[in-house]
Amino acid sequence: MILSTDVPTPTVAGILVLGLRPRDFIPGAYVQFLRVAGREWGDPVHDEAVLEGPLGDMVRRVDEKLAAHNRTAVEFTSGPVESRSSTYPMAALQQLVRNAVMHRAYEGPNSPIRVYWFDDRIEIISPGGPYGVVTPETFGEPGVVDYRNPILAEAMRVLGLVQRFGFGIPTARRELREKNHPDPAFLVEPTRVQCTVWARR
Repeated sequence: MILSTDVPTPTVAGILVLGLRPRDFIPGAYVQFLRVAGREWGDPVHDEAVLEGPLGDMVRRVDEKLAAHNRTAVEFTSGPVESRSSTYPMAALQQLVRNAVMHRAYEGPNSPIRVYWFDDRIEIISPGGPYGVVTPETFGEPGVVDYRNPILAEAMRVLGLVQRFGFGIPTARRELREKNHPDPAFLVEPTRVQCTVWARR
């Protein structure tokens, strides 16, 4: 979290994890959330938020915003026990957003992580392309893992936000399939990764 005991200057990871206002030092260290009332860019914005703060607080605020828009239907007429189903499986959304937070590029772009919720899909856009052994062809493959931000990844593991075993995307895929959603679609470019989660079939 600091350069050394002799030079107690905070590192980027230290600012992100422990800093009270990380954006004062890292302008793109936040999540921009939009709930778009429609399916197209330019449709009316129903809700918007800038979710920022220390890493743990920021991730929890994203969870709260996702949960607030994730409608739950209750079915109690077809059997003796009521059943509940949400628009999207929260576990999948959490894995994908946390993956974006962990693997984004913090050293250059000032663009935030963007979570845009349309009527038919959610787009999660993270600055920074694939890193290390991960290529556009192997992105999301089980067992193909590298860490652009290893200290941040460890901090997220200690905070209980991730497992840090490369299970995030496979877990999200499984959760979506079990709830009858298509697999998430990934657009992997040199400067960004976009994940699109589609509504239930």
